[in-house]
Amino acid sequence: MTAEEKRRLDEDGYLVLEGLMDAGLLANARSRIEELFAQEGDRAGSEFKLEPQSRRLANLVDKGEIFERIIETPRLLDCMESVLGPRFKLSSFNVRSADPGNGGAQPLHSDSGAVADDQGYWVCNSVWMLDDFTPENGATRMIPGSHRWGITPQQAGIDVDAPHPQEVLLTGRAGTVVVMNAHMWHGGTANRTNAPRRAMHVYYTRWDKPQQQYQKRLIRPETQSHLTPSARRLLALDDPLNDELSSQFSNMSGFLK
Repeated sequence: MTAEEKRRLDEDGYLVLEGLMDAGLLANARSRIEELFAQEGDRAGSEFKLEPQSRRLANLVDKGEIFERIIETPRLLDCMESVLGPRFKLSSFNVRSADPGNGGAQPLHSDSGAVADDQGYWVCNSVWMLDDFTPENGATRMIPGSHRWGITPQQAGIDVDAPHPQEVLLTGRAGTVVVMNAHMWHGGTANRTNAPRRAMHVYYTRWDKPQQQYQKRLIRPETQSHLTPSARRLLALDDPLNDELSSQFSNMSGFLK
């Protein structure tokens, strides 16, 4: 990362990486994701959550080699280290597709209801644009700098469904990846077009916090058997502390986004 990229991520809470997905990766990711939507049908996303007016997929590391490679993208990991420090792990890997016809609006939120603690930030997300993000099709709204406020929108007592005076809309071309300090207030807007708006969410957390989705339980043994050592570390598959954290927090109300 350049000094300017680090400054923007630290001060604004997000960094836009245009063209991080080349044409081949973008096409292959779209193809595999649509295959999974067709295969999973009404169950799609059920490992995590179902959402009205949106399609979801979850547990993607277990569903294709392309996703195994994505979690190890070097430029992405550099950004994660900038926010989370040198020790972090994958928290979850999902797809969210905002339905056409005014679907997909979300309240302002911080991922996992997270507030920075005395060790600093502990959640950082990345949004991989599989379609263009436009003002009309459900682009994410963000409140730059809000990751520094030490409070979630819900704790602040604001109307989380209303426009915020400091919000900006995250637009960009398909293939763009946006790294987002997930303490920053954000939320999807309504898709008012006649086509879905798809994105992958590759979400990391600090080593001492639980994963949003406990990867060791979700990923099949046959997938685990061929993962690279670096992927196993990112997934915390051999980390006793992560097993303990998962046990402690698996039923924690409000932990999951």
